[in-house]
Amino acid sequence: METILPIKGKVNYAITLDASVWIFDDRKIELDEFLKFDDSNKKNENDYIRTQAERWERERTGIKPPVNKSIKRFEKERVLTGSFVIPLQPFLSNAEPASDRVQLESSDGQQQVISLEEAMNGFLRFSKDGKPLREDGPTHFYFGDGSNASEPVKNVSAITVI
Repeated sequence: METILPIKGKVNYAITLDASVWIFDDRKIELDEFLKFDDSNKKNENDYIRTQAERWERERTGIKPPVNKSIKRFEKERVLTGSFVIPLQPFLSNAEPASDRVQLESSDGQQQVISLEEAMNGFLRFSKDGKPLREDGPTHFYFGDGSNASEPVKNVSAITVI
């Protein structure tokens, strides 16, 4: 199964995403954490901002924190066994959409139209138990408010701004 996900249509920049590399992206969130839905979108955004600020400060000051091998081992195990989602907003913003509607296209021919705001607040699931979504992937779409947590949009293979 192909893990390529294009963002196309009425955008200033058509973008091609590869869901297989998101496992290395710092913006990924564990699915269980995401599904708590206690204002998680705002919380995750704040965590991301805090992490980036700490990284910037380390780079700016040149301080290299000691690396604990057990933490690295834990992170590796978490990546190899976890299920993750990633926010769609950074990718969609970079494409610079020129419309307020987005169509989620499935590899099985289904299409679902949502608002740009819903898409910007949405998340894409790209892994289950540390492996890519092969049977019903390459991605699943979750609304940011968790309204479709039990039934996400599956088989999402393209995002078109219409």
